[in-house]
Amino acid sequence: MAIDVRMPGEGYLSFWRERHICTLTTHRPDGSPHVVPVGATYDPEAGIARVITSGTSRKAANVAAAAAADPLGARVALCQLQGARWATLEGRAFVRTEPELIADAEARYAERYRTPRVNPERVLIEIRLTRAMGNA
Repeated sequence: MAIDVRMPGEGYLSFWRERHICTLTTHRPDGSPHVVPVGATYDPEAGIARVITSGTSRKAANVAAAAAADPLGARVALCQLQGARWATLEGRAFVRTEPELIADAEARYAERYRTPRVNPERVLIEIRLTRAMGNA
């Protein structure tokens, strides 16, 4: 079922506020999918999802390479599920290194999960959302 990214409805938004591990799908340079577990946050007002990670991670490298090749950004999908409930966010991603954006993403992560460990290599994968789906 299609959902408005910026006005998803309370049930969908509530599901994204619950503590769930997500999967992030990026594409390797050869085009094959790379799917990894992540913590993620969803900001419908901004139309953005955020994933914090190490700048040396494969997911960050995949996003950076794809975004360098396409000015619209890397195509990615972020999904979470619990039993029969599921929610997917799709969009265009970029690796962001600005300290204030990383600090904001860390604070959002702490609200949903826990305070993240210190990581001087941390970057933000910022996903500008284009589609939302699910049955949450």
